[in-house]
Amino acid sequence: MVSLPEELKKLLERTDTVKILGTVDEKGNPHVVAKDSIRLLDDGTIAYAEDLDSSRSNKNMVRSIWFDKLVSINVTNGEVSYQIKGKPVKCLITGPLFKEFLIKERERLGGDSDIQSVWIVSPIEVRNESRLVRRKEEWSERPFFNIHLDRLKK
Repeated sequence: MVSLPEELKKLLERTDTVKILGTVDEKGNPHVVAKDSIRLLDDGTIAYAEDLDSSRSNKNMVRSIWFDKLVSINVTNGEVSYQIKGKPVKCLITGPLFKEFLIKERERLGGDSDIQSVWIVSPIEVRNESRLVRRKEEWSERPFFNIHLDRLKK
């Protein structure tokens, strides 16, 4: 498990950031969904609430944990963007953390809202995908690969 940069931890704490979960099905087809319940736990893992047992993301998470496959989480505020690759390590259907997520969901959406599970993901790789950061990295690693030919004429 890798530790997350402070900037990313702060993004995960905020309610106004966009949090996206990316999984793949048995054929390798991507499935990408917004999961605003994604948050960082005290032990450095990431958790989110899954609404339906029958959802594509839940099925893909089950497949990922069974077959040791990675999932991807993107967190962005529009300017700063991070990708987290991780391994699903646990699926909770009861207990204190499950109850905490359930209460938050009911506060957010109404008293009779429900969740089916809380997934725990262990981060194994973090990459700053912010446009300016990526551009700077690409220019330093491949200066001639990233320039258009019409710009060389000048």
